[in-house]
Amino acid sequence: MSRTGVYLAHPRPGSFNHAVFDAVVQELRDRGSDVLAHDLCAEGFAAGLTADETETVRSATDTPDAQLASHRVEVATLDAMVFVHPNWWGMPPAVLTGWVQRVLVPGVAYKLGTSDGEPQGLLKAGRALVLNTSDTPADREADEFGDPLHRIWSACVLPYVGVTDVRRVVFRTVTDSSDETRASWLREAREHARALLT
Repeated sequence: MSRTGVYLAHPRPGSFNHAVFDAVVQELRDRGSDVLAHDLCAEGFAAGLTADETETVRSATDTPDAQLASHRVEVATLDAMVFVHPNWWGMPPAVLTGWVQRVLVPGVAYKLGTSDGEPQGLLKAGRALVLNTSDTPADREADEFGDPLHRIWSACVLPYVGVTDVRRVVFRTVTDSSDETRASWLREAREHARALLT
């Protein structure tokens, strides 16, 4: 049985991101995946790094934070990951950025011999799906901003920790979308989640 971690980063209950998260979790469970679902805001995941957590080369030390320790243990067991979040200022929300910085640490997600060396990804999760919502039209996102979320996930974060198959889908524009459009997006999210298991 595959094990999939699904991570939601949106603070407002009832948001469309929550609907995407719920649809993906249900689809994966319906397909037989062991799903570890995390609404990071609802769980109160602390985004801020401590001084002891800023090491980039030596393996991370044990943490007294039980929630953080649990996430670090869990992420090493995953076969695939799904991230659901809005595009805020070309970045993931702070809670997810903090999750990346505090969970995907050396000795857990990667190994780095020297500060200028090439990382060795340690995660066994070879596949990841990133589902974003946005109110920026696609051409403006690409032409004016260079699609920073694509760079963050597909170049900076996931390959660094060993994820070689990175899939990303953007639902836009959300604010003026109809109920019918949102329903079609939820079907699409389910399809991409299903494809992640094959």
